[in-house]
Amino acid sequence: MFVRISALVLLTISLFSGAAAAENLAMAITQYPEAKSQDDSTTGIRVDRVEVRKGERRIYLMSDGEAVRSYRISLGDNPVGHKLFEGDERTPEGEYTLDWRNPGSQFHKSIHVSYPNDRDREDAAAWGLDPGGQIMIHGLPNDVGDMAFAYTGLDWTDGCIAVSNAAIDEIWSLVSDGTPIKIYP
Repeated sequence: MFVRISALVLLTISLFSGAAAAENLAMAITQYPEAKSQDDSTTGIRVDRVEVRKGERRIYLMSDGEAVRSYRISLGDNPVGHKLFEGDERTPEGEYTLDWRNPGSQFHKSIHVSYPNDRDREDAAAWGLDPGGQIMIHGLPNDVGDMAFAYTGLDWTDGCIAVSNAAIDEIWSLVSDGTPIKIYP
């Protein structure tokens, strides 16, 4: 809580004080990474499920029914409701699989969510629409530079699930391809 309040104060200062304050804010955010639900040791952790709670703006890495990690997320510009078609800027809801990853993404690493499933395709087809695809869990844009702080707390994706670069690095190391993901409203 203290870190978030401090970041908000620094953001306000940066808006009125120029580039030097913005640089200080970016440094403060990197020095105080997001709190984790457990200690920093990853030894022995086996993530067997990922849960996303859109309303909470949180992603949870689960092991045997217990959350072992939790991170703040950003969603699409139109976050309420299940993804219906390409371009609706919604994140899908339901059960999927994290089925492949892209280390060379336009974002700092990305892990693919297996949307659309058969039901998603049928629903979109009933409306004569394309369900879309390429829904990912990913970090910040590669060209964000010193402006990383500006993404904190905002919904800015086209329907993906975005986390900080430090978070995607940890998720990348703890979550295997084939891990189930459930996305809740």
